[in-house]
Amino acid sequence: MKLKKTTYYLILIIFISSIITYSQSKDGTTSSFRTEVDGIGTNALTFLEIGVGSRAMGMGGAYAAIANDASSLYWNPAGVVWVENMEIQVSHNEWFLDSKYEFVGGVFPVPSLNSAVGISFTTIGFDDQPVRTVNRPEGTGEYYDARDFAIGLTFASAITDRFSFGITAKYLSSQIWHETASAFATDLGIFYNTELEGLRLGFSMSNFGTSVKYVGRDIHTTVDPDNTIENFDRVPAEYSTDSYPLPLLFRAGVSYNINFSDFGSTVFAVDLLHPSNAPEAINLGMEYSFLGMFFLRGGYQNLFDSENESGLTLGAGIDYYNNESNFGVRFDYAWNEWGLLNNSQSFSVGLIF
Repeated sequence: MKLKKTTYYLILIIFISSIITYSQSKDGTTSSFRTEVDGIGTNALTFLEIGVGSRAMGMGGAYAAIANDASSLYWNPAGVVWVENMEIQVSHNEWFLDSKYEFVGGVFPVPSLNSAVGISFTTIGFDDQPVRTVNRPEGTGEYYDARDFAIGLTFASAITDRFSFGITAKYLSSQIWHETASAFATDLGIFYNTELEGLRLGFSMSNFGTSVKYVGRDIHTTVDPDNTIENFDRVPAEYSTDSYPLPLLFRAGVSYNINFSDFGSTVFAVDLLHPSNAPEAINLGMEYSFLGMFFLRGGYQNLFDSENESGLTLGAGIDYYNNESNFGVRFDYAWNEWGLLNNSQSFSVGLIF
């Protein structure tokens, strides 16, 4: 028991120390984590910053220290080990500009090893769009599409009955018409259910991986390097494209559950966010549960980030589980305010076996 406690304290120290070390340069000043200037638009595959699961989104994305369903594959991989039954979750998000954001995740407990494995698939895309040029603004008759996706494989293990860690390996891909890019990334997380009843802590690091560079047939061209030389006017060439980093994000969360007996229970959650491309911010969330079946949720995203358009979130859900058949189903809905961008809505369905 002493060895286990020493192990999880060591992991906790290493994890937090890595956050501090990575966020500073050798001379002690922040490098890629400068907070006085936004870096929005300087990262690739930014769909990785969009939250998944209507329950979490209804709570303002304050989920790192809750993470007890299949959506924790995104928020904190250490949380999946506390999922008691096999669970599959499907989430649909009506995103901006008629784009669709989809998530499918599955968690499979391995009780004999005090562990769990999970698999997730996330994608965002647009319907076919007409190709327009300066000379043919009405369209050339061709159509293009754009789609990004991520596939993740997660492993989580409980070192003690209160402490767990998790890791996710992800393959990422992006396509814009004939151009493609790919990358590999890792998510890490730890979860601690404290000895104070109802108080939980969660930490995660998301999207630590390789840079992204687009390649494809449309970056190939021909040039005339010297107009004075005849028969030398179609030399094969290629446009130079830059590489861009992934949107790295650190989360530190705390949640506290209060049980009101016959009057239900309420959980409050706070996540501190430390992104690589924006100022630090805070997500706030709460959930009221009645009879363990009906849920009302509210929250606020990116508090103290004055440049962010997201804000108020609201949500509701129904959770039904039959102990005799060991089968359950969850329905969740979330509404998110996005300022000038109006709002977004998401729906989730979870199946428990």
